[in-house]
Order: sequence, then structure tokens, then C-alpha cells
Amino acid sequence: MSSRERPTRLHLIRHGEVDCEYHQVFGGRIDMELSPLGHKQAKHLANFLRERSFDRIYRSPMVRVRQTAAPLLKALNQTAVELEDLCEVDFGVWTGCKWHEIKDKFGENAIDWLEHLQNGTIPDAEPINAYQLRIKNSLDLILRDGYQEDTLVFCHGGVIRMLLSLLLKEPFASMDRFEVDYASLSVLEIRDGRVELVLHNFAPWKWLEF
Repeated sequence: MSSRERPTRLHLIRHGEVDCEYHQVFGGRIDMELSPLGHKQAKHLANFLRERSFDRIYRSPMVRVRQTAAPLLKALNQTAVELEDLCEVDFGVWTGCKWHEIKDKFGENAIDWLEHLQNGTIPDAEPINAYQLRIKNSLDLILRDGYQEDTLVFCHGGVIRMLLSLLLKEPFASMDRFEVDYASLSVLEIRDGRVELVLHNFAPWKWLEF
């Protein structure tokens, strides 16, 4: 048997598709619900993971995350610890705007939203240092309490990108190269201070019939 220590394994899940009213919208702190498709995605995710065992489960308190987590928590007969700091980033004046509106309203390219957040060029948005700190506080807690355990985290696309930024020690703006689909799963293993991204952006609903 290998003498290597057991890894700390993080499973990161983004919430399912949101209500159609908020498609292509900078939702951020808007507490929107899942669409009918989003609920189906959550059920497929639950079916995919129902035979797995998780030592700890955490989630954002936002409605779209609670609705995504519910089917799997029921299947596993487990509860999730709610962490307020896992809420999505606040997009300031961009909140509620559709992607195509950003150029006309603010003269900026919405595609570069990670860079704008990092550079503080979105008025009234959450400062990048504050955003990074609150996600780091959650990550530190999760890694401390779940050392060498399997931990599941239900959260948001922006939060997953910040977690990846912190774990991989890469600038937040460079995380635009990591797609994070609705109801997708990414897995990282941490062993001997080394972080390995072993699965990224796997969405079971893309491979199963509805």
C-alpha cells in the first residue's frame, strides 16, 4: 500500500440554470430561483453522486444554490453547513443588466468581467480584496475542518473561479480560461501542499437523457 497521505478532496458544484428572466444577466446578489431545466439538472447531479460518500457538505445560502443542493442532500440523507461567505460576488451597478447592455450603459466589454472585478472598474461592485478575503476565509475553514476528507461545496460560478484562483495561486482575472457550466462538478485534490485539478466542469446532465 502506498505510504502517501490521503488527499483532502474538494468537490465544487455550481448551481443549476436560473429562471429564464435572468439568462445572460449579471445576477450576483439577486436571490433568483432555478428554472425548470435547472431543477432537472439538479436531479441528474443527485443521481450521479448519490452513491458517493461525503464527510462534509457546505453551501451558499442563496436560493438557487439551496434548490440545487436539495435533491442530493435528500438522496444522501445529509445536511449542509451554510456559509454566508460563499454568496456570489456583488456586481455593483452591473447587477440586473444583461451582458449585451453593458457596452451601451457603461462602455465596457462584459466578456472581461473578471478583469473588471480584479481592477475595480465596476462602480459599487464588491472590492476584489474583500471578495478574495471572504472566499479565503471559507476555504480556510473548509480545508481545516475537512483535512484528508471528501468535502462537497455547493456555490456559484464566480465563487468557484475565486476558489480556483486561491488554490492554484493564479490571478483571478486569468480564471476566464476555466468554463463553469450550470450544475457542473469540479474536483481538486490537495496532498503534501500540492493542489491538483483532477476533474473540471463535468456536467452530468449533458450526458444523460432528460
